[in-house]
Amino acid sequence: QVQLVESGGGLVQPGGSLRLSCAASGRDVSINDMGWYRQAPGKQRELVAVITTVGLTNYGGSVKGRFTISRDNAKNTVYLQMNSLKPEDTAVYYCNTWPRPGDAWGQGTLVTVSS
Repeated sequence: QVQLVESGGGLVQPGGSLRLSCAASGRDVSINDMGWYRQAPGKQRELVAVITTVGLTNYGGSVKGRFTISRDNAKNTVYLQMNSLKPEDTAVYYCNTWPRPGDAWGQGTLVTVSS
């Protein structure tokens, strides 16, 4: 059974940083392209960042240069380092496979950027 557990969210002031973690069980992240997604209130879920099995990364235009996705295959965990956070980054953040997310979404982790 696949389980994805996101953590690391919280309340941060504009310009601040957070590091999100996604621990996977039942799915080997080293053999899957993985993505971080987010869903802001009243909006559809969107792709934020991708990391492939060979370590190539890509980012949505709004986060490019501020966010960094990485993975630790030994820990079966994917990370999202978020710097220079903006109020518009406020959302629930999820991880899942990319380009086709699996049915098993985690509970997500809430990031709130506010002064």
